[in-house]
Amino acid sequence: MGDISIKINIADRVYPLRVEAEEEEVIRHAAKLINEKIKELQENYAVRDKQDLLSMCVLQYATGMIKAEKGAKSQDAGLEQSIHELDDLLTDFFRK
Repeated sequence: MGDISIKINIADRVYPLRVEAEEEEVIRHAAKLINEKIKELQENYAVRDKQDLLSMCVLQYATGMIKAEKGAKSQDAGLEQSIHELDDLLTDFFRK
């Protein structure tokens, strides 16, 4: 599939984008999540400036992404360790 033109509304601003057709759903969902997070922040804090709300939103999502990356690296390290242990066991088994 090729590029398509879409318009995304984030924080009451419309952004025209050209995206791969298969990415459209993900991008629209991301915009929806951002707008919901902005609304939640606006309701919970005495902040009305859209720029401040967007900054707070980005900070929360970036923090979550960093935590997820660290968790994935930790899982990768654990998996790598398990593979080495299994390799050692198999090596010992076939040497006997």
